[in-house]
Amino acid sequence: MARPPRHGAPQTGRTSAADARQMRLVAVVIALTMALWLGVQWLGGQQGWPAKYAFLADLAAIGALVWSLLVTFRIWRRRNASTQGQG
Repeated sequence: MARPPRHGAPQTGRTSAADARQMRLVAVVIALTMALWLGVQWLGGQQGWPAKYAFLADLAAIGALVWSLLVTFRIWRRRNASTQGQG
């Protein structure tokens, strides 16, 4: 993870690159989460797994999506603050 810029310093290209890398990671996590979640739901239905495994998959997917939302919100706030001259 890149170090944040010093107080009062403009956002550098390095920080922008780190933000872009984190957004790509968020996109991959969201895509894989949905694919795996759908796969587990389908496989569980085909194999007759108990409902507790479906709920476990649901909770894992919710956790991954909440993490993605928090990281996206953090990046958005950092970019918003740097555009307004606060970061």
